[in-house]
Amino acid sequence: MSDEEVGRRHAENPQEQKHPEPHEHQEQQKERRPLKTEDRKGRPGYGVLLSVVFLVPVLKLAWTLGGGGQAGSALLAMEPANWPDVLIGILLNDALLAALTAVVTSRVTYGYFAARGGAQLHAGTPLHRTLATAALVPVTFALLVGAFHGLGWGLVTGLVSYALRLGVVAEYRTGSRTLGGRRASRRPSDWRGHAIEATRWTALLLAVFALPLTALAGALDGRSWSAVLACDVNTGHGSERSRVVELGRKGTGVVGWDIEGSEVVDGVNCGESGDDVVRDPWWRR
Repeated sequence: MSDEEVGRRHAENPQEQKHPEPHEHQEQQKERRPLKTEDRKGRPGYGVLLSVVFLVPVLKLAWTLGGGGQAGSALLAMEPANWPDVLIGILLNDALLAALTAVVTSRVTYGYFAARGGAQLHAGTPLHRTLATAALVPVTFALLVGAFHGLGWGLVTGLVSYALRLGVVAEYRTGSRTLGGRRASRRPSDWRGHAIEATRWTALLLAVFALPLTALAGALDGRSWSAVLACDVNTGHGSERSRVVELGRKGTGVVGWDIEGSEVVDGVNCGESGDDVVRDPWWRR
């Protein structure tokens, strides 16, 4: 049978066309699928971020209010809708923690999605478009941090976030990391390789050491995450003026934590106390 007849027969009967062998199909899938071993390398960053979101607010409540029982009473009084206020308050009161959280979140999410197929999907994208896309999240974080903590903190947050994202781009563009997410085994031989290594180690140090230590210090510094007010409180023996940590709003007053009485109270006629320190930091106890 001639080549023309074979081609004609395949065109008439697509079912007879050759399919890839099973082992070839597995190799193709392996190239397309990011390696799980590389995904695991990002887990310390994910774990730290989850700890900041869930563990640090609980530690903040427990230490600031004086114990686990007090923290539980405060959480119940706040109601679930107000629970995120603790984390938001911590980030608003601590510029360094807000900046580190933004930087680590920017780097971890970018590296994760690149390893999960983003790098392969955009392998043919022009470099200038990739650089512009990589700047979107850093610029957003820079504006957020700058709005609450000042222009300087915003600029630092945006520049560091973008620099670490450029390190990820450079890894894939130079072949230091394959499109599947696996790091090449070769050692850096020029300034670009050393710069890539520097950004990778910087991201690791910020995620594993700087962020958790700063978050822990913020949780145990004894300062309130919310406004500390001077309110009229009915203690059962008449009304008296007390310092109260605001937990939520109720009518014309607030639901708060009486710092001296160590209990949840309703406060009225409230005003700023001018001091957000509730107790001494953990390291001065």
